[in-house]
Amino acid sequence: MNLFSEDNLIEQPAIRLFKDGLGWQTVNAYDETYGENGSLGREHRGEVVLVSRLRPALVKLNPELPAVALELAITEIIRDRSMLPLVAANQNVYDLIKDGVKVKFKDDEGQQREETVRVIDWEHPTENDFLLTSQFWVTGNIYTRRTDLLGFVNGLPLVFIELKASHRQLEHAYQDNLRDYKETIPQLFWYTTFIILSNGSATRLGSLSAEWEHFNEWKRINSEGEKGIISLDTVLRGVCEKSRLPDIVENFILYTEGKDGLQQLIPMNHQFLGVNNAFQAVQDIRKNQGKLGVFWHTQGSGKSYSMIY
Repeated sequence: MNLFSEDNLIEQPAIRLFKDGLGWQTVNAYDETYGENGSLGREHRGEVVLVSRLRPALVKLNPELPAVALELAITEIIRDRSMLPLVAANQNVYDLIKDGVKVKFKDDEGQQREETVRVIDWEHPTENDFLLTSQFWVTGNIYTRRTDLLGFVNGLPLVFIELKASHRQLEHAYQDNLRDYKETIPQLFWYTTFIILSNGSATRLGSLSAEWEHFNEWKRINSEGEKGIISLDTVLRGVCEKSRLPDIVENFILYTEGKDGLQQLIPMNHQFLGVNNAFQAVQDIRKNQGKLGVFWHTQGSGKSYSMIY
């Protein structure tokens, strides 16, 4: 194996960070076996939701609900959305993830019930199931693609990470790979909350619908006062830490109609830090003796969206 390969120089350090620094489970799926007793429980490569991890997560989150309700929720989460535009399908799934899945069923007494099945534990974010896969194969209608890294939460592929060799321009990850994946294996992106592109020296974060110029750097982890560091390590610690990722998913994903149709929006670094620090300042108002401070924006830096968040 080439010691200077993309795998050794970029992918493996990222996997180690997820495992040792962020506490995720990790698995190399290159030689995945399929079936009920397979490596990840998938029947075939066309499946992108890990039902073998989703089902126990739903049981844990919804102990008061019968199995029939949970199976109805799973069916709704994984159903085919290929007739919808990609971002519309993504919004449809996002609503289920954020608000829960409404299901109707008959209880043991034969009475009709309507309940909401929770999908993610927002109150105790670190209690969710976090899995990072590398070399995960996905088959679309015609083509099969192998993804670099995928971040699953409760069996749902919420984070897509595409890596390039350090000598390659990062834009190639967008132009050559990401565009192709969205066309050939679109079902994977029904669940995507954000996308990370990196060649080791440059790293950018963007939404499902973002054009290349709207993929942004994420240089600070805790506050705007930090020295900005452009690195994959900073991005992963900043958005994939077990309490941060559910926070972003629950509170910082928006959808809006634009000139090119429905758009998915994710926060920029300063918006995420600014909104959370402002919220914390309100929580600590007594300790701060009534001083809240100012959440400063430059022109064109997203004031309107920060107010929505």
